[in-house]
Amino acid sequence: MPELPEKVISLSKAIHDAGGRALLVGGCVRDMLMGTPPKDWDLEIYKLDAQRLREILDQFGPVNVVGEAFTVYKLGRHLDVSIPRRERKSGRGHKAFVIEGDPDMSVADATRRRDFTINAILQDPLSGEVIDPFQGRRDIEQQILRAVSAETFADDSLRVLRAAQFASRFQFDIDPATVALCRTIDLSDLPAERIWGEIEKLLLQSPRPFIGLEWLRKLGVVEKLFPEIQSLIGVPQDPEWHPEGDVFVHTQLALDRARELIDDLSYPRQVTVMLATLAHDFGKPATTEMIDGRWRSRGHEEAGVPPTESFLERLNVHTIDGYHVRSQVIALVREHLKPGEFYKKRDEVGDGAFRRLARRCEPDLLYRVAKADSLGRNAEWVPRGKWYGAEAQEWFLQRTKELEVQQRPPEPLLLGRHLLELGMEPGPEIGEITRTVYEMQLDGRVRTLDEAIAEAKKLIQSV
Repeated sequence: MPELPEKVISLSKAIHDAGGRALLVGGCVRDMLMGTPPKDWDLEIYKLDAQRLREILDQFGPVNVVGEAFTVYKLGRHLDVSIPRRERKSGRGHKAFVIEGDPDMSVADATRRRDFTINAILQDPLSGEVIDPFQGRRDIEQQILRAVSAETFADDSLRVLRAAQFASRFQFDIDPATVALCRTIDLSDLPAERIWGEIEKLLLQSPRPFIGLEWLRKLGVVEKLFPEIQSLIGVPQDPEWHPEGDVFVHTQLALDRARELIDDLSYPRQVTVMLATLAHDFGKPATTEMIDGRWRSRGHEEAGVPPTESFLERLNVHTIDGYHVRSQVIALVREHLKPGEFYKKRDEVGDGAFRRLARRCEPDLLYRVAKADSLGRNAEWVPRGKWYGAEAQEWFLQRTKELEVQQRPPEPLLLGRHLLELGMEPGPEIGEITRTVYEMQLDGRVRTLDEAIAEAKKLIQSV
């Protein structure tokens, strides 16, 4: 197992000297047993009341107290400390619990409230003893996810989504009894931020989101929470290009490919690419029909915008770290066929088309979504020479690099202040002229500020 942080060991010794016992619990123990260095640490303190615990914690630096119903003490960003607690459901919703701390609880009783056996393992930081009352180590070895208690599991409906994201991240199977239990749980009480928290982990922390999306379907989450995804199931596609199955399966395949293409991006852009890939075919259920003996989905990119908007609204995804994820995802869904279309007409598409496209979405992100879409068609099977194959995306990316519009369109050369300096009075004509000259710039007819000012003078004279 990895070495424990010095603060964890020192605090555990202080708790022991005061007559208590500190035990590592939850994800940090699970991760260590699976050979993954934990990012965060959780200590549960037995045989020591809250007042005495706080006195000891104050000796280890600033303590941040969080939790409305039950106190969790945070020592820095990565260490949480609490006492054992029992929870009793008191109503509807994820906050409707009566929670009581009890440092005299047994380890078995304290861990029985946890979600899965792999998260119900404890370790003594001082002795190294691993305490495993519900056979979590066995389930880790067998790579299976199992509910700790059928009686308490349903108290928190978010656990159904957690089952899917854990199974996806760890590539575990889920115990059949736990699957059946999950399918009985009402999910309508979950707020958007909790739903998004699990979907985010499924999309970004799993090496294979395909698995997570499949479990969301099997556990009934898609049917209950995501009608836009549910509508993809059973929608046919041309087997010549999609030999793997319906639109839902294609979306799963595309998500796996997208996950391989985002590691070099900032976090908000990673989110954007994964959500756009998930939503890129939301318009197909409404547009798919048999035409000339083949399944077609004409106009599905534009038809996909309304369901994408409702999907993002349900997740309450808008802006992350100042980046407009929502608007960018919608734009990528609308434009996701553009790289292939540009490639097909590459002898006709001018530089201005690329520059204008960069005003609507980030071409670099569009390249990744389009490539994931292409590879999600089982690209090695697609006949050579087809305009929507991988060659189209690479050509598109190269052109955006040459034009320097991978992330954004060109900055306007002509600004309002330049027109004021030419003697124009403030008014709507300034905006009209700057927009007209910018269109010339996008087409390549204006390349320098001097050329922009010259064109502006002509327009001023005509006005």
